[in-house]
Amino acid sequence: MVLNYIWIAFFIIAFVIALIKLIFFGDTQVFSEIMNSTFSSSKTAFDISLGLTGVLSLWLGIMKIGENGGLIATLSRWLSPVFCKLFPDIPKGHPATGAIFMNIAANMLGLDNAATPMGLKAMKELQELNSNKDTASNPMIMFLVLNTSGLTLIPISIMVYRAQLGAAQPTDVFIPIMIATFFSTLAGTIAVSLYQRINLLNKTMLVFLGAISTFIGGIIYLFSTMQREQIDLYSTLSANIFLFLVIICFITAGIRKKINVYESFVEGAKEGFGTAVRIIPYLIAILVGIAVFRASGAMDLIIKGIEYLVKICGLDTSFVGGLPTALMKPLSGSGARGLMVDAMKTYGADSFVGRLSCIFQGSTDTTFYILAVYFGSVGVRKTRHAVVCGLIADLAGVIAAILVCYLFFYK
Repeated sequence: MVLNYIWIAFFIIAFVIALIKLIFFGDTQVFSEIMNSTFSSSKTAFDISLGLTGVLSLWLGIMKIGENGGLIATLSRWLSPVFCKLFPDIPKGHPATGAIFMNIAANMLGLDNAATPMGLKAMKELQELNSNKDTASNPMIMFLVLNTSGLTLIPISIMVYRAQLGAAQPTDVFIPIMIATFFSTLAGTIAVSLYQRINLLNKTMLVFLGAISTFIGGIIYLFSTMQREQIDLYSTLSANIFLFLVIICFITAGIRKKINVYESFVEGAKEGFGTAVRIIPYLIAILVGIAVFRASGAMDLIIKGIEYLVKICGLDTSFVGGLPTALMKPLSGSGARGLMVDAMKTYGADSFVGRLSCIFQGSTDTTFYILAVYFGSVGVRKTRHAVVCGLIADLAGVIAAILVCYLFFYK
């Protein structure tokens, strides 16, 4: 229901702004730009879905091997003490737990192509437990918000962009991004827990959160002692090793169980095509709405309004130049990436705004895209508090990114 209102708002706001531009400023191109954006974004949505087909088939096939081989069930048992607290409605040892873990692990290592099919698999498992099929369940919302908060340990793609655009130290945003995305995830988890009345102040969760914080602190310290070339090497190597180990472990588990590994893979891969087809309408809807909103100039007006308000409050406006990336990130990952690159080209890769745009890009994920794709894949229409909690996580990530950037890079 919330997505319905947001989608309608995109079009109404775009139409009003375009009409004002035409009548009062004589901009005869604005409606052409809006219509062109609808065609291009529709094509982009289809291309994304088509491109996902192969990846989905691969990883859903691998997941099916793990499921038939018993590895998913084993992961579920290991994680049950923590997941029972975060997802109290999921039965102990349910396959959804293993799929959720694999999705989160892939996201933390920046393995987007692997994370999406694992996430869709987890959503399918959660839908089987859902008694009201068109309404998001509590576990679905917690899982979605953990995704949209964008917890990432190795933002390799951002560092690559910085290197390509001439940054003296492309990896200097690594620690700020990790700090910002950690607070984003923490805020999202707390927000969902308050909505769902989940008690996080228990021994199991405190030990788990303490361990995660210690682990992230150790990773931050380790990489802070390395040179740029070492960070690039080890971050990429660790991600690829993890990915290949997942495949090997799942196949090994299948062999030990004496299942037909090849047939299991094919069985799971068949689901990939159907899933890719199902998400096309939802993806087209959300991307067209975002494209119309951007093409009308609404995003530019929002940025100028924020800058004006910041000036009135007597605050420093240095961060405003990076806000387009922050505002676009919940709507479109590729759009935010383009704005990040544009900011580095305009202001310089090593400028305050250039670095802040990179931290914004890495601190959260594409909230509305994830909601549309994941919920759309299982036919959920009523999102309940998923959007609100996802946006709370986004806001926490944006605030943390601004504060961290001032701490590390403001002169």
